[in-house]
Amino acid sequence: MSNFITPEGLKEFEKELVERLGKRKIIAQAIKSAKEQGDLSENAEYSAAKAQQAENERRINWLNCVIEKAHVVEKKGQDQVDLGCLVELAKENQKDSMTVKIVGTHETDPTNGKVSHESPLGKAIIGKKKGEKIEVETPNGKDKYEIKSIK
Repeated sequence: MSNFITPEGLKEFEKELVERLGKRKIIAQAIKSAKEQGDLSENAEYSAAKAQQAENERRINWLNCVIEKAHVVEKKGQDQVDLGCLVELAKENQKDSMTVKIVGTHETDPTNGKVSHESPLGKAIIGKKKGEKIEVETPNGKDKYEIKSIK
């Protein structure tokens, strides 16, 4: 199964992969230094370095898998909401609006306004046009929004 990803998201993952590959040497040096201290059974530095190595390798494997299976999706335009679009939404009965970027599942970062196309909000707005109103089922009930702009 391929995973949808924006061109920007792919670049971020590739950059992180390069950084983590470079980190391998630093971690290996930390392990070597800790080994030189002797008894490894009670060596906190060694245990920490090995844990850091395991986490780094896990993330490298994950990044390789995501990059390998990535299906890069270019936004098609601004007529309707699609992956890669910035969408301004006005919540019913509120003056403020919010802007979200529709991204692939692996890029999701709600605190930075990146919403997955598979999330309830993403599913509700994909394919919609400026001016359309949508309803999104949330744990607190249904929220209603109007699409103010698509970029």
